[in-house]
Amino acid sequence: MKKSLLLFVFCLFQIDVNAQETIGILGAFPPELVHLRANLVNAKDTVIRSARFITGQLRGKNVVLAQTGVGKVNAAITTTLMLEHFNPKQLIFSGIAGAVDPALRLGDIVIGTDITYHDFGAVKDDAMEYWATKNPLTNLANPVTFKCDPALIAKATEVSKGLTFQQIQRKSGSRMPAVKQGVIVTGDVFVSSKKITDRLLKDLKAAATEMEGAAVAQTCYQQSVPFLIIRSMSDNANENAKDDMGNFYDIAATNAATLVMAVVGGK
Repeated sequence: MKKSLLLFVFCLFQIDVNAQETIGILGAFPPELVHLRANLVNAKDTVIRSARFITGQLRGKNVVLAQTGVGKVNAAITTTLMLEHFNPKQLIFSGIAGAVDPALRLGDIVIGTDITYHDFGAVKDDAMEYWATKNPLTNLANPVTFKCDPALIAKATEVSKGLTFQQIQRKSGSRMPAVKQGVIVTGDVFVSSKKITDRLLKDLKAAATEMEGAAVAQTCYQQSVPFLIIRSMSDNANENAKDDMGNFYDIAATNAATLVMAVVGGK
């Protein structure tokens, strides 16, 4: 009898623990989190050191949101604080990016499969030698490319098939964004050069470029937390990147958030 009672209590404890599991969601700019914040239930703000975290329920799941700020250092700081204080079971980054793959058009969404730095290594006159980062505790090399969680990639790909995104309006007409898997590269520079995008495509087979993803990926990798980076294209990372970003930022951010919400709510 006592053994059965203990087993019953243990099962209740396990159910309660699982019910409290949290999904972490990050974005670099405020617009990347506005759509998510608007759909949050029982939202509560908490400021820890330099970062604001918002807990609540999204699509029936416990989540914690945070704005990282722009760049790799900001992203690593906020990710570390989130992992330490909220212990999420997995982490998703939602945001915009510049398209590198010429097959991608404005508004298209890339589900990251591989995340890597494009500015970590040795710069030469006409090339870049890409280095691996190292774990400071073990001094062992990390992968040059960090792999997003296969289960999260599969879920994002599956749920994207039934979603309606904001259409992209151009002079030639409107179109529904496409969703693709691909390599996302990260650096502390806003890329607005066709020459650089050509190099990123050739060297790293990049689909998109942004400024936070690999720092989030490295932090999660070293802390053994599953992660996924989702980016919607606000520009083509060419000479028109700044203007295009200004025009398509909100739509791209909303579409990325739409996919993130579907991933969170999916089974």
